[in-house]
Amino acid sequence: MDSLIISRLFRQLFAHRPCQQLRSHSSLPYRIASTCPTQQVRCYAAKARKTNDEATTRNESHWQQRSDIFSSDMTEEYKKYPMVTADQLRGRRERPRKVKMLTRDFIEDSLYNPSYGYFSKQVVIFTPGESFNFNNLENENEFHMLLGQRYTEFEDKLDLEEPNETRQLWHTPTELFRPYYGEAMAQYLVSNYKISSHYPYHDLTIYEMGAGNGTLMLNILDYIRDHEPTVYERTRFKIIEISSSLAKLQAHQLIRSADSRGHKDKVEIVNKSIFEWDQLVPSPCFFLAMEVFDNFAHDAIRYDPITEEPMQGTVLIDTYGEFYEFYVPQIDPVAARFLRVRHAATGGNYPHPLHQGRILRKLKSGLFPSGNLSNPEYIPTRLMQFFDILGKYFPGHRLLTSDFHDLPDTINGLNAPVVQTRYKRRTVPVTTPFVHQGYFDVLFPTDFNVMEQMYRALTGKLTRVLSHEDFLKRWAYVEETETKNGENPLLTWYKNASVMTTV
Repeated sequence: MDSLIISRLFRQLFAHRPCQQLRSHSSLPYRIASTCPTQQVRCYAAKARKTNDEATTRNESHWQQRSDIFSSDMTEEYKKYPMVTADQLRGRRERPRKVKMLTRDFIEDSLYNPSYGYFSKQVVIFTPGESFNFNNLENENEFHMLLGQRYTEFEDKLDLEEPNETRQLWHTPTELFRPYYGEAMAQYLVSNYKISSHYPYHDLTIYEMGAGNGTLMLNILDYIRDHEPTVYERTRFKIIEISSSLAKLQAHQLIRSADSRGHKDKVEIVNKSIFEWDQLVPSPCFFLAMEVFDNFAHDAIRYDPITEEPMQGTVLIDTYGEFYEFYVPQIDPVAARFLRVRHAATGGNYPHPLHQGRILRKLKSGLFPSGNLSNPEYIPTRLMQFFDILGKYFPGHRLLTSDFHDLPDTINGLNAPVVQTRYKRRTVPVTTPFVHQGYFDVLFPTDFNVMEQMYRALTGKLTRVLSHEDFLKRWAYVEETETKNGENPLLTWYKNASVMTTV
């Protein structure tokens, strides 16, 4: 039933003029006018269509852009509905109704709920088959064309088994550039392990969070086994995976791959959220988080342009599953702590929605009295909590992380995410995070200038941030990914990504 509803919903979405323009997008995924204390904001909503069929009334949805004509005052419902968290919803099999949630809890629930979350049920990670022979390709354009062909073949094969118009398929640099990408990470890990004071007295222990298909793990272990056999003897690899389906896939990778069978005793897969971690790991270790920060839940904050007081974003979900965004002056302890730590760690030097001077803002408010708040700022509260976990339970860790510092097609706001889905093999961005839970990727950029300072403040460790290209120039065999005309997709395809390491 759910897939039928979603297919109908997406067809309605594509009927809108802005969405018709999106058909030109590449088929390759990448992945208030009120002065009262509580402010309600209009957003995309899935509004139930009432018919004589009660089941249809409950489940059938249309996409509608909210407008003043369509606007409903939900203030009374907001007062009555209970506040719930993503943790409280983890045991639910159906999406919640008649509740309100913090923005970060809504995003967390949408992405990670075990029953209907995006990563739990919808995601398929593209595997290109045999590795690309870049040296035999004329240029990057030929690589792009070949990649498109393999995407089509991969999805055609999936459709033969089970057709799916709303399949959420995306790729990672680990898969596109295997084994070269994983080998670069392995070289970094082995070199830094061997020059540390821990070698040879401690094992090379590697934790990876969000390991996807397990390809990076296999490529790293293959490289260490083949090139550093003495280090391999002391290597231990532990995957922390919140998704049960991906944890099973990673285990199957180990069993069915002939090259990986020798690694079985080296690997442990822990099927739990990193935020549930409660075991002290006192020994030295490396912690890998590759393209993980972008899917950490964020809070939404808006500011009064005159008083500069922050207000925190929440969302109300009504009887029909329609979403209404509210901002309230009560900042919860997690978001309040983030604002304090950020200010202290950066000395107050960070981007802010109220970039104009106070006098100019007062003048604009007098000329154009709208009562509106500032544009939203999306703050990475979950990322702060991840740094807390590292500092508390992994005191001897060294972090290796890569993620996007800039993203196209983001929604409105500072540090705002891309919210997108796939329909009939086309990527469809939308303009709000409040969309049907589980069918949309919510992907945030990372401000490494700010988060590097916060990581240092919370863990007491020093760091280095490099561009994705500069890091790979140092650690990859870049000759292996160079095309005949000298272009190198490994170095140029992720210009909008950075790498942060503990030093």
